[in-house]
Amino acid sequence: MNERRILVWDLPTRLFHWLLALSILAAFATGLLGGNLMAWHGRIGLFVLGLLAFRLTWGLIGSTYARFGQFIKGPRAVLAYLRGQWQGIGHSPLAALSVVGLLGLVSLQIITGLAANDDIAFRGPLFALVAKSTSDWLTGLHRQLIWLLGALIAAHLAAVLFYRFVRKDDLIKPMISGYRRVTDPRLVAARGGGWLAFAIAILVAIAVVWIGNGGLIPPPPPPPPPGTFPAW
Repeated sequence: MNERRILVWDLPTRLFHWLLALSILAAFATGLLGGNLMAWHGRIGLFVLGLLAFRLTWGLIGSTYARFGQFIKGPRAVLAYLRGQWQGIGHSPLAALSVVGLLGLVSLQIITGLAANDDIAFRGPLFALVAKSTSDWLTGLHRQLIWLLGALIAAHLAAVLFYRFVRKDDLIKPMISGYRRVTDPRLVAARGGGWLAFAIAILVAIAVVWIGNGGLIPPPPPPPPPGTFPAW
């Protein structure tokens, strides 16, 4: 059989993957340590918000195997995969569930953090949009979700190791180089997702971060000029 090397993961998808992994690790560290690191925790959260906005946009207009429509399938596809009847590259139908779960949970974690507070010095950029009681509830949810997110990440890593050492299918190397070796002539290299699509995804990410950082919240009124109130 003729083996060939084809592009599966484009550069933006690979950068998103590794930047998200590093950002989540940094968010875990700064959030658990707290203190003065909470300011950095908030900045990292906004960066992750931008990454998510980019990935959701790229999942619509990016290259072949980055698009959600290519790998998110119904229950039949998942059952076919479990029976060993699925043939393809990119995310398998089962892996697609993991991707959707991780993106959804990280998104929820970021949304709750935008309006959270620590009752000391940290307030999320959208704190002013909700009542204090609502912010407290979101803060508690934000703290609880971290353990669910950690469990999902652990399951994701376990699956990668299972594929690497049991099924002899290295999923890490293609996410670094972007290429996989295939023998099926029906499998084609990734197409689409050019510079225009990349620019659009970047602009969407910037806009979402600006909104998430309180860009639409009107500034507080200026203080009254001196002498407006009596001196007593």
